Amino acid sequence: MNRETWSSKVGLILAMAGGAVGLGNFIRFPLQAVSNGGGTFMIPYFVAFFLLGIPLMFVEWGLGRYGGSKGHATLPGIFCSIKNSIVLKLVGIFGIMIPLTIMSYYSFIESWTLGYSIFSLSGKFSAGLTPEQSSAIFSDYASLKSFWFPYSLFIFILFLNGYILYRGISDGIEKVAKILMPLLFIFAFFLVIRVFTLGTPDPSLPDNNIMNGLKFLWTPDFSKLGEFKIWLAAAGQIFFTLSLGLGAIACYASYVKKDDDIVTPAIATSTINEVAEVCLGGSIAIPLAVAFFGVTGAIGIASTAGLGFGFVTLPLLFAKLPFGFIFSSMWFILLFFAAITSSISMGAIVIAFFSEVIGFSKKTSCLITMGLVCLLGHWSIFVPGAIDEMDTLAGTYGLVLFALIEIYVWVYLFGFNASWEELVRGSRIKLWSGIKWIIAIITPLYLIIIISGWLYQDAGKVFFLKGVPEGEIIYRWLTRIILFITFIGLSLLTIKKKKNEK
Repeated sequence: MNRETWSSKVGLILAMAGGAVGLGNFIRFPLQAVSNGGGTFMIPYFVAFFLLGIPLMFVEWGLGRYGGSKGHATLPGIFCSIKNSIVLKLVGIFGIMIPLTIMSYYSFIESWTLGYSIFSLSGKFSAGLTPEQSSAIFSDYASLKSFWFPYSLFIFILFLNGYILYRGISDGIEKVAKILMPLLFIFAFFLVIRVFTLGTPDPSLPDNNIMNGLKFLWTPDFSKLGEFKIWLAAAGQIFFTLSLGLGAIACYASYVKKDDDIVTPAIATSTINEVAEVCLGGSIAIPLAVAFFGVTGAIGIASTAGLGFGFVTLPLLFAKLPFGFIFSSMWFILLFFAAITSSISMGAIVIAFFSEVIGFSKKTSCLITMGLVCLLGHWSIFVPGAIDEMDTLAGTYGLVLFALIEIYVWVYLFGFNASWEELVRGSRIKLWSGIKWIIAIITPLYLIIIISGWLYQDAGKVFFLKGVPEGEIIYRWLTRIILFITFIGLSLLTIKKKKNEK
């Protein structure tokens, strides 16, 4: 069977960057940075980027290209191509469950960005918008109180994702990335210029200005670097921002040719993502919040806002600007572009699993994938606490645990020297040989420390649902059961296919 390939290196890099650049860059990063001390956060953030982000990027690119040479685009097949073991193949199923689960609720949040783009263009966020009104709009929208408009956009998003994914790698994903990623950066660039020219909005509060916002982001308080929670938050953000532990990078990398350079695009993808996150995402939301609320006010908002920071606070701030509806529209269209390129990267993994591991046709694989996303997505939006539970299991713990498994398979099953030779084959850049020791020792130790810290702080609370509203507990357990049944179903399909091959 002839496998698809990327039509160009530029398309590959933009698609990879599109899979990584998402809502985490423009909403989650500013929240994490502000909540964890601004400049203080940036030190462990960059440490995690170089000791976790780049090494894991290399691991997933290496796994992907090697698996692709054996006809596999997803981690169950890739793992099995390294060591022919049904157990290892079933472990790889977690690399399908994680993107499937995340895409299911992410698609709903993705539809918010489209809805809010329409709100902005229609002038709903006018200059007289109050915090109470902005909060009420968000609450009504997210809870589907105004049912048909948000629900119809959610269904539209499912069809849009399905259509792009059905078109395939070069005709679907690559073409979308080539259009949306440049537009995303253009919109972000114009927003940064507008923010930087804002100066001091209220002359009676001279400390509330754009430059103090930037100063807060880049001035560390070294006395706080001993706080473990800041290091955990920074490492978690790196996972979110680079889509590590998700399998999307490996999936996309599987469609490159056997001897193509993967080191250069891995570094390029990481660089593009960091520019989007730090230089653009950090230069829009954080200075804007400090300019209107001051550093103390921005910290207070970040500690309680969550997604509301992007959908409640920022519309308020844009409404205060001349022609604010234009900049508000650009902000939400930017978020929409970021969200859709991320969601299709997750869908591509699941479709590849059904077509290449189970053996279904491309059309059937796409229909089953979007059917599962639709069912789990409806569960997430209509069942109390389901989104939070799915995000905790897949979007928080699942990513880190699975990244550790990826390193084990790549370095210790594939082989220390063999994995390095596979990574650097065809590379136009001569990598420092010490990186293989970082991948083999420092990165997994870093991950083990993170996992140990999370287990110590949150394991009991998360498993026994402590602090969860009483009315949500039964639904959260049902969510766990549904995800477990889905995992069992995928595993049984894999086992059946394995037996038929024999």
